[in-house]
Amino acid sequence: MKTAIIIAGTFALVTGAAGQPPAPPAPSTPPAPQSPHVARVAAGPGSSYIGVMMQEIDSDRAKALKLREEAGVEVTRVDPDSPAEKAGLKTGDAILQYNGQRVEGIEQFSRMVHETPVGRDVKLDIVRNGAPQTVIVKVGARRVSTPFAIAPMAPMPPMAPMPRYELRMPDIPRSFMTWRTAALGIECEGLEGQLAEYFGVKEGVLVRSVAKGSAAEKAGLRAGDVITRVEDSKVATPADLSSRLRSVTGSKPVPLTVMRDRKEITLSVAIEDDDRGE
Repeated sequence: MKTAIIIAGTFALVTGAAGQPPAPPAPSTPPAPQSPHVARVAAGPGSSYIGVMMQEIDSDRAKALKLREEAGVEVTRVDPDSPAEKAGLKTGDAILQYNGQRVEGIEQFSRMVHETPVGRDVKLDIVRNGAPQTVIVKVGARRVSTPFAIAPMAPMPPMAPMPRYELRMPDIPRSFMTWRTAALGIECEGLEGQLAEYFGVKEGVLVRSVAKGSAAEKAGLRAGDVITRVEDSKVATPADLSSRLRSVTGSKPVPLTVMRDRKEITLSVAIEDDDRGE
């Protein structure tokens, strides 16, 4: 199933210094196209990291990487002198499992890295040039910048009181994250808090747009709908929705519980097996 993550604003995924040119891909693997769906795992100094930039794997990249299905994440950059480089990871590697757990996408992979203690060895099952391999990476700690030395200053003479002004915080852009889900043909985002209350739900997946001719459009799904269940399973995030659609089997239409205009309705969507990514 094709699921891509869009990072807007200042969202970044960690692993090394930003602004450095990407390393060239392996000769036998076609280079990944420039895309807004490439990300780094966000982290602060001292947090767990391995030192890679990644992107979601869609059907085109799966074919280029010689994978049997759309799964895992693709390494698009390996930071110099990082745990990933020391372990032998390369640009163009497809990471399919993390310590035996299937990798569903960037968000889940990032969480697993952050939750792994610094210094622990993790086993990554990868595919390189179509051949399965296993790589052992020792999770590192993101470097802490060295503070500048500050010379002592002479005492300042007393200053006259300054006029009192009202201080206002400047407007700061915030990032948000949307997903494209090929099985349905929608672009969506997770809902929670006050925005979820506005749509009449506690949590769910907001449909931002519906592709023409997609399974979602044929089922009657619209922008502004909030998907709360797939069959009998609750969905709170786009990752939940993607995972649940992957697990659905059979050729029967899949029932989706949707909140529309603060009223709950049920839609039946027909999904091709190829679109589920199985």
